[in-house]
Amino acid sequence: MSTNASLQERKNKVFAVGQGNLAQAFIERGQNAEMWDVEGNRYIDFAAGIAVLNTGHCHPKVIEAVKAQTEKLTHTCTTVTPYEPAVELAEKLVDIAPISGDKKAIFVTTGAEAVENCVKIARAHTGRPGVIAFNGGFHGRTNMTMALTGKVVPYKAQFGPFPAGVYHAPYPNELHGVSIEDSLKALKMLFTCDIEASQVAAIIIEPVQGEGGFYQAPAEFLQELRKICDEHGIMLIADEIQNGFGRTGKMFAIEHAGVEPDLMTMAKGIAGGFPLSAVVGKAAVMDSSPAGGLGGTYAGSPIACAAALAVLDVIKEENLVERAVSIGDQMNQRLSAMKEEHGQVIGAVRNLGCMIAMELVQDGDINKPNPELTKALVAAAPKHGLILLSCGIRANVIRFLPALTMSDEVLNEGLDILAKMIAEHA
Repeated sequence: MSTNASLQERKNKVFAVGQGNLAQAFIERGQNAEMWDVEGNRYIDFAAGIAVLNTGHCHPKVIEAVKAQTEKLTHTCTTVTPYEPAVELAEKLVDIAPISGDKKAIFVTTGAEAVENCVKIARAHTGRPGVIAFNGGFHGRTNMTMALTGKVVPYKAQFGPFPAGVYHAPYPNELHGVSIEDSLKALKMLFTCDIEASQVAAIIIEPVQGEGGFYQAPAEFLQELRKICDEHGIMLIADEIQNGFGRTGKMFAIEHAGVEPDLMTMAKGIAGGFPLSAVVGKAAVMDSSPAGGLGGTYAGSPIACAAALAVLDVIKEENLVERAVSIGDQMNQRLSAMKEEHGQVIGAVRNLGCMIAMELVQDGDINKPNPELTKALVAAAPKHGLILLSCGIRANVIRFLPALTMSDEVLNEGLDILAKMIAEHA
């Protein structure tokens, strides 16, 4: 029988170091918010495949839809001979996208591809080269999306040079001394010193930064961005890859600000673990690209589309948008109690729906990040039957992304484990 240790040894021999793994736990099966490895050890999953499994591991409705589709068709390529599940899914996505007027969609396979295609579409529509992103943002690991990403280690280190025409502005973060006014002033300074506004095709932003630390862009800031984009004919792109499909207590995070983007990316929670991503945008903008200019061999897999249709049904039938709010409130309450007890190491707790963060510090000082403790907790968690993730440009944030289907019982069991770990490490 394979063991975690033996599989890790085998993996190390054939996988490049750059594609490492956080935990030496080789998972054999998962159900809802729990997983079991090849040795039979159980784990409570606070990661959900990095926000992919909003409907939990192996949701019965998703699995049923996938099984039914595999008996009919597994692949033809949507740009050769398309199929109804892709059409039906596109209809549903344009219906739920928070953009008014006529909308259209395309399918690709990964979040990074969705971002790249947004840039392509924006450039085609405007005839302009420039793109502005934000410090701390994460948009992918391809060359273009690395250029957009606002964090060097480990995503950009050693991989340059990156494409030209990409500029960065500070993301508003009151906790760390960056006000809305600071961000807007820096953005306007870009127009003065680096690229004229008439040459900017798009501004891309995560309404809640994922890898950057689970910081929410203030509604006033997003509203000002919308005004700036309207004034200068710039496309506003909402990167909803980690935020989407009920995760924040809205179907998409930008809805909290009441702002409409021109284009938006969708991935992760879209298809219950099956590779799929999408771009949805205003029809006139989406149609700017010539025929054949968008797509990919596996884009809009019929299996992934079937899974995504089931995911949308589950989100609605099980009220998962509302459930995200409930889980987030419960976790915030428990984590805030831990902060009261261990304020010297827990500097801040925040959430928007079921995107929950705990920022670790030294001496109770928010300006003294504690990446060492963060790393230690993430590394120790699997030994206690818990899967945790970290994030943040200072590498000092524990991020929680539980399945929206997680029961209160399992949720509190996981938080009990976390509380004991913090007490031991504090």
